Amino acid sequence: MLDIKYIIDNVDEVKNSIAQRNVNANLDALLDVYQALSKVRKNLEDNRAEANKVAKEIPKANQAEKQDLIKSGSALKKKSAELEEALNGLQLTYDELMLTIPNKLPEDTPAGFDDSKNIVLRVEGDPTSFDFKPKDHLQLGTDLDLIDFESGAKVSGAKFYYLKNEAVLLEMAIKHFALSVARQHGYTLLQTPDVARSGVLESIGFSPRGNESNTYVIEGHDLCLIGTAEITVGGMHANEILNESDLPLKYVADSHCFRTEAGAAGQAGKGLYRVHQFSKIEMFQFTKPELSSDALEEILSIEEEIYKGLEIPYQVVRICAGDLGAPAYMKYDIEAWMPGKGDTGGYGEITSASNCTDFQARRLKTRYKDKNTKKNTFVHTLNGTATAISRTLIAILENHQNKDGSITVPEVLRALVGQDKISAIASSPDFAQRTPGKKK
Repeated sequence: MLDIKYIIDNVDEVKNSIAQRNVNANLDALLDVYQALSKVRKNLEDNRAEANKVAKEIPKANQAEKQDLIKSGSALKKKSAELEEALNGLQLTYDELMLTIPNKLPEDTPAGFDDSKNIVLRVEGDPTSFDFKPKDHLQLGTDLDLIDFESGAKVSGAKFYYLKNEAVLLEMAIKHFALSVARQHGYTLLQTPDVARSGVLESIGFSPRGNESNTYVIEGHDLCLIGTAEITVGGMHANEILNESDLPLKYVADSHCFRTEAGAAGQAGKGLYRVHQFSKIEMFQFTKPELSSDALEEILSIEEEIYKGLEIPYQVVRICAGDLGAPAYMKYDIEAWMPGKGDTGGYGEITSASNCTDFQARRLKTRYKDKNTKKNTFVHTLNGTATAISRTLIAILENHQNKDGSITVPEVLRALVGQDKISAIASSPDFAQRTPGKKK
C-alpha cells in the first residue's frame, strides 16, 4: 500500500495512476474515511484522557463528589466503547479502500489499458524456422508420450495434466539449471510451502476472495494455495526489522503454483499455456530503496541468461500501465517464441520481473534500520520469474523439434536429462509397452 501521507500530498499523481491503470478505486472516499477516522481517533484519545483524569480524582474526593465522579466515569466509559466501535468500523472501511489503491507509476510508463500497448524493447534470436510443418506442444506431447491431459481431467478436472517420461526429467533439469544460474548470482535457494495465510496474500497484493480472485481457498482454515512463491518468500520477513548490512536479501524459490482461472478455451490458452497447477522458480529481493532500480535490471538479466542458455528466441517487453498489477511500479516481461502459437507461431509470456518499491513492504511491515537516519525504513521488494516450467516446456518442445518428430534437448540440460534427444516412439515396437492402454 501507499503511505497515506504521500497520498494526501500527491492526490493528483495517485488519481493519475488509478486512471492510467484503469482500476476500480475511489480515492475521494478513502480520503473522506481517513478524515473521519482521524477525527474519531482524536475524540477517543481525548475521552480516554478525561476518563483517566476522573479515575485519579475519585480517591481524593469526598463521598458526595465520588458519586458524581463515578457517574461521570461511567458515562465516559460508555462513550469510549461507542467511539471504539465507530473507530473499528471506519478502520475496516479504510483498510478495504486502501487495498484498492495501486502503486505509483514512473513517468515513462507506456500508456494503455491492455497488453496490446506493451512496448517491445528488444528481440533476442530469430523466430525458429523449419523445413517441415512444425507441430504444437500438444501434438508433440502426445506423439512422444510426454503429456497426458486426459488422465489429468479424469482425476482432477479440466486443465490439470500429467507429465510423463522425459518431460518429467526435463522439468527437473530446467529447475536445476534455473536454480544454479540464480545461485551463481548470489541468490539463496528455497523450497517454500505451497500454502499461505490469507493475510500474507493480501499484504503481497493478491486477493484471496471476491469475484476477481484467482486463488484456491482451503475451507475451514485461514490458508490458501499460492499462485506464486512471491507470496511465500515475501511473507518470510513480515513484521521484521532487517539489518542494513544484510541487504539486499536475494532468494530463488521452487514451488508449485495454483490458479483457479486457467483462461478461456481456444488458441490463446491451449495446452500447457494456461493451467490450474504448474511449477515455477521465482526470484525475490529485499533491497534498500536506492538499489531497487538496479535490482530490477539484474533480475531481468538473469532471466535472459536462463532463456539464452535454453536456446529459446524471445523478446523483452516493457509493460504498460493498464497491464500492471496493483503492487508493481515497473515491470518487464520476457515473451518466448512459440512456433505452435496460433496458425503461424507467436510470442507468449514466459517470465515477468517487477519492482514493487515499498508497496508490499508497508503491508508486510518489513523494514531495516537506516544507519544514517537512525530510522526504521521500509525496504523495496522485487520479484521475477526465473522459469515457469509449463510454458518453458512449450518453448523447448516447439522450438527444438526435428523433422523426424524428435526433440533435441538443449545442451545445458543434457547431462541432467541423460540424453541428447527425445526420440519419436509412436511407431516403435515398445510404444504400447511404454504406454499402458495404448495400441501400437
